[in-house]
Amino acid sequence: MNKVSINNINFKSRKVLIRVDFNVPLDKKLNITDDRRIRAALPTLKKIIEDGGKVIACSHLGRPKGEHKPEMSLKPVAVRLSELLGQKVIFADDCIGPEATNLADKLTDGDCLLLENLRFHKEETENNLEFAEKLASMADIFVNDAFGTAHRAHASTEGVTRFFNQSVAGYLMEKELRYLGSALSNPERPFAAILGGAKISGKIDVINNLMNQVDLLIIGGGMMFTFAKAVGYNIGDSLLEEEKVSLAKELIEKCKNAKAKLVFPCDVLISDEISETAKTEVVDVDKIPDGKKGLDIGPATIELFKNELASAKTIIWNGPMGVFEYSPFAKGTLAIAELLADLTAKGATTVVGGGDSAAAVSKVGLDNKLSHISTGGGASLEFLEGKLLPGVEALTPITETQKV
Repeated sequence: MNKVSINNINFKSRKVLIRVDFNVPLDKKLNITDDRRIRAALPTLKKIIEDGGKVIACSHLGRPKGEHKPEMSLKPVAVRLSELLGQKVIFADDCIGPEATNLADKLTDGDCLLLENLRFHKEETENNLEFAEKLASMADIFVNDAFGTAHRAHASTEGVTRFFNQSVAGYLMEKELRYLGSALSNPERPFAAILGGAKISGKIDVINNLMNQVDLLIIGGGMMFTFAKAVGYNIGDSLLEEEKVSLAKELIEKCKNAKAKLVFPCDVLISDEISETAKTEVVDVDKIPDGKKGLDIGPATIELFKNELASAKTIIWNGPMGVFEYSPFAKGTLAIAELLADLTAKGATTVVGGGDSAAAVSKVGLDNKLSHISTGGGASLEFLEGKLLPGVEALTPITETQKV
């Protein structure tokens, strides 16, 4: 974490443009069904407000693709944020233009303004500098607390930083970088990574980056069948990326000479359908019959993974073990979540890389039982790939004086 922190700044009487991630799920009646992302931003917002700063919050919601779509308005977020902060949140019907500027100019110390959905303007995702300058012109300083969008060079994450003397990291951004960064750069060992999810194509760079960093690399989820095919197993009708089989062979060969011990499932749960009423059976991973799909790891694999992870001190998990959205195929994923909670209680550092893995942890109510659950699935994945995140790189670097 070599970027200027929100802790280094007194925001008294300063107008603060803060990029937050309020991309929350809404039902058909436009009610927020999960407000965790709003809650995650509260510490940073409260710090600015308690300093006597003037908050100008901006976010996207959904993918309106440059069009004004009422069902993707941030108005419901303004209502919920008002309740959580215990004060009125002013709402601007656009994120730039005369109304937004006038509301920003009228803010008094401790006020909070939320701008309308940034992505109602196509210039946001294009990182249009004219659009970025209009956003920046409303404030004196920029805070980025939206790790979930840090892997995108958008106007509100990268472009705006060109128009501020200081662009600093909020508390949530700091926490994400601290846990993910320390896990990769200075982990307590043994260091393990559990990778799942549907496709190997989304995890190639992660595997390549981690195989020489971790001590143990566990593979599960739908992508395990492409690896199984690569070693000559019969995988029935299981998910297969045919064009990635040769790549899977290469990765297996690379791992033989890499730091990581590579561990695959030994048995799988199979069925001929994906449904809540599906009939299932357990077979060895190399004996999936034609007409059947592998849809979760089996009980022997759960025990194998538990034994392999028993001594791990740092664990990163990204991607479910099966089609966990359906209860017949959720056991493997939920077992991993419960195992990580147990290991955390015993002193291990456990980091969940957002997305479906985070949803699985929430499904069993273990959110507070792990060290860190990332708010950014795509951003955490790119971080694990070893890529630089534009939204982080654009923040003001800390000096030796500030370190003291």
